Amino acid sequence: MILHQFYLNCLAHASYLIGDESSGVAAVVDPQRDVQQYLELAQARHLEIRHVILTHFHADFVAGHLELRDRTGATVYLGSRAQAEYAFVALGDGSVIELGDVRLEARETPGHTVESISLLVYDTRQDAVTPHAVLTGDTLFVGDVGRPDLRASLGWTADALGRLLYQSVRTKLLPLPDSTLVYPAHGAGSLCGKAISKETVSTIGDQRRSNYALQPMSEDDFLRIVTADQPDAPPYFTYDAVQNSRERPTLEVALEHLHALSLDEFLALRDAGAQVLDARDAAEFARAHLKGSLNIGLNGQYATWAGTMLNQHDKVIIVAEPGRETEAALRLGRIGFDHVAGYLAGGMSAIEPRVDLCEGTDRELPLSVRRALQAAEPPRVIDVRAPAEWQAGHIAGSLNVPLNRLRDAIPGLPRDQPLILCCAGGYRSSIAASLLQQHGVRHIIELDGGMAAWQGAKLPMD
Repeated sequence: MILHQFYLNCLAHASYLIGDESSGVAAVVDPQRDVQQYLELAQARHLEIRHVILTHFHADFVAGHLELRDRTGATVYLGSRAQAEYAFVALGDGSVIELGDVRLEARETPGHTVESISLLVYDTRQDAVTPHAVLTGDTLFVGDVGRPDLRASLGWTADALGRLLYQSVRTKLLPLPDSTLVYPAHGAGSLCGKAISKETVSTIGDQRRSNYALQPMSEDDFLRIVTADQPDAPPYFTYDAVQNSRERPTLEVALEHLHALSLDEFLALRDAGAQVLDARDAAEFARAHLKGSLNIGLNGQYATWAGTMLNQHDKVIIVAEPGRETEAALRLGRIGFDHVAGYLAGGMSAIEPRVDLCEGTDRELPLSVRRALQAAEPPRVIDVRAPAEWQAGHIAGSLNVPLNRLRDAIPGLPRDQPLILCCAGGYRSSIAASLLQQHGVRHIIELDGGMAAWQGAKLPMD
């Protein structure tokens, strides 16, 4: 048996290829949209991908089931309660996919979504009765369970799904043997749960002992605990969940139209309403950037923040380091943002001669910021971290405005004093600075290095 986990750090997403060497048959579970890695592994291990399975309609990325279907002819499988525009085979409790001596057996585990399933994996040459592993999708994570509050706009309440999740975990997963390996669809950093471990594999026994959501409790207590303190869901989540049920263009088709734009073409698209995305590092963006551009760097949680800060409807045009333009567009495609109209040929080198088009962002080191805050008329500190981060320690007098809520808060921000923007390390504060500049806020200073640098300088915190 081959059971290979692929892990995509920027989306904290785990996908799987399961195959049987003797039969040469393989299945891929919860694939990302750029599918070349699955094809390469299958070729290297002399496997044919005949099956592609979604454990549910993912909200945080557009899955690659249609890409694999079109590239390999594989059959698509969904839970029996799923509804989709494309042809698929429905998997209910006890449904089996035979890969030779490897067997996949479905368990319906609704709760995160109504159509969620988990997959028991048997290596029948070793043990035909005891499952070697269970692929739990977003039903059970290492250290957490899937949040039940992401389907409100599609007609499902957190209460209704939470009660289904309680039953699914207790009747379908906890009865499995302690030795059964747990392979979830996400790790730490995913917004599909609130306490997901950085570990990407565990066992049922370990989760039975350590997972807060699996401890003995009533259904009402479970619902209260699991729904409390969930992070805000980005606005693209519902869009992606719907896209995963649709017959849509593949990523390959979406990227066919990516091309270089002259500066004049780029500016014409900007003036016509295209969103300008600068995918360079924050420090490079601060030195100089095109007025009105939004900075979301490729070296951070690029896709998640792009999906949060951009809209799904208007065209996107990209400024990137030369050679990284396709990466910037591809990673947008992973979350279904296929409307990239092109990228600026030459990147910032095409803009810098036009000083009338450029601006920068001031960045100050912690000791300089500290001195400014001790002045008679100090600037106002805007901390764009999540509330839990702010509560764990912050600069005295700072105002906590989480980045995902900053756009709505702009009208209420003070305009009569400079604003110092800070986050954990400088990534989110750069996004915030670019957003404020878009809205005409000019007296902005970023805390260079964020709160990590502030703490490193041993400066006081509340």
